Amino acid sequence: MSLFITAGYPDLDSTVDLILGFDKNGADIIELGMPFSDPLADGPTIQYSSNVAISNGITMKRIFEIVREVRKTSEIPIILMGYINPIYKYGVNSFCNDAIESGVDGLIIPDTPPEESSIIAVEAKKAGLEMIYLVAPNTSDRRMQLVDDLSSGFVYCVSVTGVTGARSGDEVAHSVGKFIERVKTNVTKNPILVGFGIKNHEDAKRIAQKADGYIVGSALIETIRNHYPNKDWKVHVFNFVKKLKFGNL
Repeated sequence: MSLFITAGYPDLDSTVDLILGFDKNGADIIELGMPFSDPLADGPTIQYSSNVAISNGITMKRIFEIVREVRKTSEIPIILMGYINPIYKYGVNSFCNDAIESGVDGLIIPDTPPEESSIIAVEAKKAGLEMIYLVAPNTSDRRMQLVDDLSSGFVYCVSVTGVTGARSGDEVAHSVGKFIERVKTNVTKNPILVGFGIKNHEDAKRIAQKADGYIVGSALIETIRNHYPNKDWKVHVFNFVKKLKFGNL
């Protein structure tokens, strides 16, 4: 189970505690979102969390500090997920070096397709960062094979065409079956993780039977939004994560 959380959401001081709590409650990978003002692939939920994080004052340097703090007590893999513009602004070489130095394991940059990713991929490889690319239902077989060749860590399968967001289980199930079979035929070097639309244990279990893992983001952000800033909001969030992974215990 890979969980996406926007760095700096819902406030600057909670991200470390959330990541450590996710680790203790069943998460296997953390995708840490780098907020950006124009997130092309994200639906309203993650756009909202990005806007809140930006207004809270999140910066790339603060994101690296968050990872360093997590690394004091946890070795859970952390993937930075975001868009290329802030990386260009930071400086590609400096970004990759600071990322690996802070304890980041890899990168997902949705607006940088494999054919146009050399400027970041070369520096990432030099630094020792994994590069993870995406495939979708409208990705051709040949392109899936290219993504498999260039990816390291895993291949991110977007279960439905469109932006991020929790969807009905039927919508996810309908589009995922044949798509995953086609991905398995073409992606043979990397594990396959499926994201976009998974919102509960039933969705996750259905996906886990077909792929190597699943990714949850919008449903997690929505859970935080529904309970923050109540006194026990983190308890509700961690219970959601535990239930997502293990069902009703």
